[in-house]
Amino acid sequence: MKPATITGTSMPMPETSAPPPLPLPDQVALVLQGGGALGAYQAGVYEALAAAAIEIDWVAGISIGAVNAAIIAGNPPGRRVERLRAFWDKVSGGLPNVPLWLGDQMREAMHLWSAGWVAAAGVPGFFTPRILPPMLATAGTPAALSFYDNTPLVSTLDSLIDWDLLNDGPVRLSVGAVELESGNFHYFDSRNERLDARHIMASGALPPGLPPVEIDGKLWWDGGLVSNTPLVHVLDRQPCDLLVFQVDLFAAANALPRTMMDVLARAKEIQFSSRTRQVSDQLLRLRQEREAIRLLLDKLPPGLRDDPQVSLLAEASREHNVSLVQLVYRANAWEGGARDYEFSARTMAEHWAAGQAAVAETIDRSNLLARNILDGKTAAFDLARPE
Repeated sequence: MKPATITGTSMPMPETSAPPPLPLPDQVALVLQGGGALGAYQAGVYEALAAAAIEIDWVAGISIGAVNAAIIAGNPPGRRVERLRAFWDKVSGGLPNVPLWLGDQMREAMHLWSAGWVAAAGVPGFFTPRILPPMLATAGTPAALSFYDNTPLVSTLDSLIDWDLLNDGPVRLSVGAVELESGNFHYFDSRNERLDARHIMASGALPPGLPPVEIDGKLWWDGGLVSNTPLVHVLDRQPCDLLVFQVDLFAAANALPRTMMDVLARAKEIQFSSRTRQVSDQLLRLRQEREAIRLLLDKLPPGLRDDPQVSLLAEASREHNVSLVQLVYRANAWEGGARDYEFSARTMAEHWAAGQAAVAETIDRSNLLARNILDGKTAAFDLARPE
């Protein structure tokens, strides 16, 4: 295990005795979900993890998670937070941080106005509206397949990412996308191929807003169309005992909707979180079953351990342990169905701070997690839940 301190975060900590250092396994992975403007929460999570000296070995992302992941993998440790900040300052620069005093009702109105502005004008350094509607464009062209042009994102990514470091450096990067003709899901992985801006943009090319991205003669769309979490890819290729921080931008559980905006918000939460929850629960259940099989096989008398069927079962149940820490963004009352494309500076800063706070709460309650890592078990934790 590699040592790490969990008491050096810049977030204010409760006035209690500091938890002991977290005993990190051989590798730590950061898994980043898609969610558009909510991705600033992931940047806050990374800043708090870096401040706590929790070193990331593998980062995997979908959609906006792929952008954050690429910035992390494509920069040295000392510049990652700076580069993340530069990206989020740029994309939120079109809507300034306007002071508000009138509570949630006024905030909701400003939230919807800001999202409307993004829909009409685009996002700086990310995408711009097309002059002509897709119906008037030549069939088969990118202009006919999307409402927005995302070419500004190419120069943004190139200015913030060292692609040689991303491909040859110590942090592994995986981003998911869907191939249009076959409908097959695929992970572009820096351990298997050289990645560039196209692969990151493909992972975030959500239709019908953004056009598919061409890579080696094939067209690719946002990986969130199939799965909004890269957890399966990471665990299927897990090389050793692993600690995973899975950052989800949509909560599975929430209150019943009362308005049409509530309906839109709840539909997105269910759409993007239910698959994540299902995948996480299924993977952990399978691992716990295999762990039970290994414990049972250890109790067999020596004469049975060489039986071919026992050997086959032992091989099938062999795997490394994983501690899965879930960090879930829980929306404010004024955030509705437009929360994933409301890129105002004020909201971005609040999302970022929420990510930092979630890590601080997790660190403050990390004794159970530390015990699980030391015991070599597989389990999931949501230590930043309000309850």
